[in-house]
Amino acid sequence: MADVEPTAPLAPPPPAPPARTIPRGRMALLFAVMLTTAAGNTAMQSVMPSIGTSLGVNDVWISLAYSWSALLWVICAPIWAQKSDQRGRKAMMALGMLGFIASFLLCGLMLWLGLAGILPAFWALMLFAAARSLYGGFGSAAPPAVQAYVASRTPRSERTQALSLIASSFGLGTVIGPALAPLMVMPVLGLAGPFLVFALIGLVTLIALRLRLPDDEPQFAARGSAYDAPYSGGPTAEVSKDEDEGDEPAPGKLRWFEPRLRPWVISGLLGGHAQAMILGIAGFLVLDRLGLRGDPAAGAGPVGLVLMAGAIATLLAQWGLIPRLDLGPRAASLWGIAIAAAGTVVLGLGQTIHTIALGYSIASLGFGLFRPGNTSGTSLAVTRAEQGQAGGVTASVAGASFIYAPALGVWLYSHSDWLGFGLIVALCAIVFVYGSRALQADAALTQDRR
Repeated sequence: MADVEPTAPLAPPPPAPPARTIPRGRMALLFAVMLTTAAGNTAMQSVMPSIGTSLGVNDVWISLAYSWSALLWVICAPIWAQKSDQRGRKAMMALGMLGFIASFLLCGLMLWLGLAGILPAFWALMLFAAARSLYGGFGSAAPPAVQAYVASRTPRSERTQALSLIASSFGLGTVIGPALAPLMVMPVLGLAGPFLVFALIGLVTLIALRLRLPDDEPQFAARGSAYDAPYSGGPTAEVSKDEDEGDEPAPGKLRWFEPRLRPWVISGLLGGHAQAMILGIAGFLVLDRLGLRGDPAAGAGPVGLVLMAGAIATLLAQWGLIPRLDLGPRAASLWGIAIAAAGTVVLGLGQTIHTIALGYSIASLGFGLFRPGNTSGTSLAVTRAEQGQAGGVTASVAGASFIYAPALGVWLYSHSDWLGFGLIVALCAIVFVYGSRALQADAALTQDRR
């Protein structure tokens, strides 16, 4: 009888690959992209009330100068988010930085011509609004690309903290921007200096992004292909296998008010309008309560101080409270909006730089909890394949808050302090009541799917 060769023992299965994380160098680049745009925009906010007063332009028109840009942001952010699925996240980040650089360069030039008396104030403001639209149209490509890059490379249970870290780059930028803005008001450039200097900083960031962040292939097709169809020969294939959530079909187009997103979009819109109104009012409130209307150039420092205090409070929320307390999206959103309402009351009562800064800091602490909570809730409500579109929805919802809310807040404030602050508190209260009933529980949202 022939000997039967014994069957070789089966090789042990390979160990499961470790959970993927984004290397620190890449995270630093993503952080720099968001930080640069945030610092530039808050530096702009700290000097625009003084610029408007110097030009003799009504406060409401200064606020309305941002409206066209915000409308373009709402329209374009979802488009760029889908393009990031097709063209890759890095390409969209670079496009967003180009929009930021061009916008700040032209905005600074137009305002400098107006302040120098070369252009009439009306035309300086109109050309500023036109140049600002470059940021809304093209700068909106970067944030959803950054969000999608991070969200698609972190497990669900860690996504709130990862997105909070990226959101905190905005918080750090809002500290740096107002702190540096008064130093950038130089003899030749004047109040337009922060625009031109941040255009240069944006150029440096863009060069670093192009040279240091590896090219990325799209992780998911935007439409029409099977979700698990890998890009052969590239790292995307491995990513797709790791991140496949049950062989899902390719995602269709996400709508703002589809059932999965509706609670987060509604709360994000209402809370975003409240935040936009506070941002719109804050600078003019400082000039009025401190009696600086007669010397607008001296207002950049106190306005920057108040914005910087609020930014530090935002960092405390995003770097300290969310990770330390392990707050989920629902908890962060509800606690945040309640704290924001309390801060708004203190801000409305403030008559000195100290009480104004305190009130603005408390409100900023609240919105610093609310915004990343809402962002991560939107991300967790959909699948990984839909992260690019979810980033576009988040960015466009944020942009929608700035179409008319800052101007409306300033207009109400110009008629009566408590009309403006009362509406902000009412919006926060509505978000708290609605969110308590409609937002999905954190335990269900943050559970890792297999």
